[in-house]
Amino acid sequence: MKKIGFIGLGIMGKPMAKNLLKAGYSLTVYDIVPEKVEDVVKAGAKAGTSSKDVAAKSELVITMLPNSPEVKEAVLGKDGVLDGAKPGTILIDMSSIAPLASKEVSERAKNKGVIVLDAPVSGGEPKAIEGTLAIMVGGPQEAFDQVKDVLGVMGASVTRVGEVGSGNTTKLANQIIVALNIAAMSEAMVLATKSGVDPEKVFQAIRGGLAGSTVLDAKMPLVLAGNFKPGFRIELHIKDLANALDTAHEVGVPVPLSSAVMEVMQALRVDAHGADDHGGIIQFYEKLAKVQVR
Repeated sequence: MKKIGFIGLGIMGKPMAKNLLKAGYSLTVYDIVPEKVEDVVKAGAKAGTSSKDVAAKSELVITMLPNSPEVKEAVLGKDGVLDGAKPGTILIDMSSIAPLASKEVSERAKNKGVIVLDAPVSGGEPKAIEGTLAIMVGGPQEAFDQVKDVLGVMGASVTRVGEVGSGNTTKLANQIIVALNIAAMSEAMVLATKSGVDPEKVFQAIRGGLAGSTVLDAKMPLVLAGNFKPGFRIELHIKDLANALDTAHEVGVPVPLSSAVMEVMQALRVDAHGADDHGGIIQFYEKLAKVQVR
């Protein structure tokens, strides 16, 4: 599949689209912010005038958008993907949205002969730039087999986890684990710092043991540098946890720790930290303990 459409050129979508261009794919792109389109066009893409226009010019359409309402608007709305897509088109929604929304989009798309995969990602902006994202895919095996090579340009691991919706369920599980990891790291490092122990040395001492994790290695150096420039914003993690809580409650799963971390993030958003990287969760604990881990 050489003719690809890409809709949504934000922090994640832009580098993902550029990696597809570097791999030699022909790309037609669209975003509601013209400047973002211009930047990717300079890298070799063609500009689409709407989601409909992008779909009409593509065999495979990828969407990378903030949440369920934006995906529904881009796919199901006026001048959306389904208005332009030909039967047999594959739509890969790489946004992180509610699993029920993925299923709704898929059902509507079937009526137009369009096959949908939900394929959210993990790894944030650095791994989007590197092309080393973890990609969790839900949808038909046959469609997955057709697009696996394309996804492999953007991700180091590409795993089909089940039918449509299961990709986003997997992403919600991922986001719970990441949020709780960062919160645990934050509590521990604030405790160490307030107790008079160098947090850098604590980090080096524990990272090779059972407490070590990808999250610890990725976020602790940024915390020590006081760098909360977003790779993944707190306000976006709030969105993911809201979807996780809604989904958990729909299927009858209590999630008490996720609920607690959600309130920590809400407090940070009220404190004007919503645009900070989610590693900035530590600022909540620093404020309570009146100490800075730097």
